[in-house]
Amino acid sequence: MIAIIDYGVGNLFSLKSSFAAIGADVVVTSDPTTIAEAERIILPGVGAFEDAAAKLRASGLDKVIYEEVAKGKPLLGICLGMQMLFERSYEYGEHKGLGLIPGAVKPIKDEIPAELKIPHIGWNPLHMSTPKDELFKYINDGDCVYFVHSYYATECDEYVIATAEYGKELTAAVRNKNVVGAQFHPEKSGKAGLMILKAFCEM
Repeated sequence: MIAIIDYGVGNLFSLKSSFAAIGADVVVTSDPTTIAEAERIILPGVGAFEDAAAKLRASGLDKVIYEEVAKGKPLLGICLGMQMLFERSYEYGEHKGLGLIPGAVKPIKDEIPAELKIPHIGWNPLHMSTPKDELFKYINDGDCVYFVHSYYATECDEYVIATAEYGKELTAAVRNKNVVGAQFHPEKSGKAGLMILKAFCEM
């Protein structure tokens, strides 16, 4: 079973539907016992970092995440969920993340040409690291996925498993052992996204 953590942030229906489409047993839950019983965990998220991090900690589910990751359970953070895996974010101030992956989250606008729009919205090809991470075993370098974000992960080069170009190469996916993050939305990325979720189900 895969547990999608519901802490009041994120569009969980499309994510649940995507896992159902590949035949995965999935549940949306805020129950610590259910999350502990799951084989894999998804940390979704949309919106502001500070608000999402506060809601996660207020729910007590951050402690569950730490406990399950320490056991070696696979965790996938998606979009803002990926950003919260890092040590800190500089989104309207400085805010503490989960610290499961070393690095920081900073504004894209400080790194790209001024004529490019913020947020970065749209389809971009993935440029995968070598050797290719098992998360991408069912897709090819250059396959496109869907992004919606104004901030990106940096200071994390050794954990980057894919980038995407938007004025410069930006972090698209990261991995630290059993903790994986996708800046893009697999659930909105068509067949490639489904194949990424399928690979996660096999980690």
